Amino acid sequence: MWDLLICGAGPVGCTIAERAAEKMKWRVLLIDRRSHIGGNCYDSYHNSGVLIHNYGPHYFRTNSKIIFDYLSKFTEWIPGNYFVKSYTRGELFDFPINIRTLEQFYNCKLTIKEAEHLIEKLRIPINNPANSEEFVINKVGRELYEAFYLGYTLKQWGIHPKDLDASVCGRIPVRFNKDCRYSDYKYQVTPKYGFTKMFQNMISNPLISVMLNTDYREVKQHISPRIATVYTGPVDEYFDYKLGRLPWRSLDFQYEEFHQPYKQPCVQINYPNDFDYTRTVEIKHVTGQRSYNTVVAYEYPKSYGDPYYPVPQQQNLSLYKCYESLMLSEKLEKNVFFVGRLATYRYYNTDQVIEEALKTFDEISSPQSTSG
Repeated sequence: MWDLLICGAGPVGCTIAERAAEKMKWRVLLIDRRSHIGGNCYDSYHNSGVLIHNYGPHYFRTNSKIIFDYLSKFTEWIPGNYFVKSYTRGELFDFPINIRTLEQFYNCKLTIKEAEHLIEKLRIPINNPANSEEFVINKVGRELYEAFYLGYTLKQWGIHPKDLDASVCGRIPVRFNKDCRYSDYKYQVTPKYGFTKMFQNMISNPLISVMLNTDYREVKQHISPRIATVYTGPVDEYFDYKLGRLPWRSLDFQYEEFHQPYKQPCVQINYPNDFDYTRTVEIKHVTGQRSYNTVVAYEYPKSYGDPYYPVPQQQNLSLYKCYESLMLSEKLEKNVFFVGRLATYRYYNTDQVIEEALKTFDEISSPQSTSG
């Protein structure tokens, strides 16, 4: 009955489903074990009427005009520049580190050249940093590392930065200007009516059927898609953990309503050295919603629960490589395609995972694949 079975109705699943139905006229069954679509990008209205991001903030940004134009078919956009501050030493500092951060931290005024010279004096040169601690102190020195990075990383991962891959902190820039935006991508926008509405528009094609509260393991014996299966869940779970369990970090969210238009000066405040939560998020700063009340989300990392982040340590990556060989066999023998953060044990931003989804669709729909 189905041409394509897609396990997971997040960004990957919705993208491949939309392309398959629209471009190939395939009949698609899209399933998800949760009660909603959108994956971790899911947003909904709090009891207070304020739109919240249920699984942590999603700040859409990309340098790809292709990705931006593709998603623009399903949503209007509003500006999505977002600003983050970090609370340390009892003060709020602009983050990522820029000249304003340095001026406040060291109580001085700096030109670009002076800021570069200061960082050069602070950093501890390390050739080929082997872990996150070495990466950061090679970049900004130990004082700034301990003020802004060390405690946050310990809370977020439950692991010391010296035991984490350098890529964990490598995504955070240091800027020698006074640009306080968290990122400097070409397109920084957010869906005008929310992410969930955008994904609903993507899968509104009558050729797409959606089954929620449905576990792939419960239906895979009963459905044999004509073309392929797309799997976006945890790769170790797919293979019944036969090689061992891959560790994931999970999150708990607590939401608090405040009877005032805004509670925070910006959308996100990091707490590297205070409290048990890592950050507080007032997404209303990004969504542009107007109301006389607001909601702040408090984010608590934990080692169990729904998988959010793969833990980038060498032993985990080695275990994933073993699963990767099983994935290849499953693809060659059964036309099962593994895509997304959970299936490939890799950190992706939203634009990156949609780009991977589009590439996977091209592969599935190629004559060589469909003829098999």
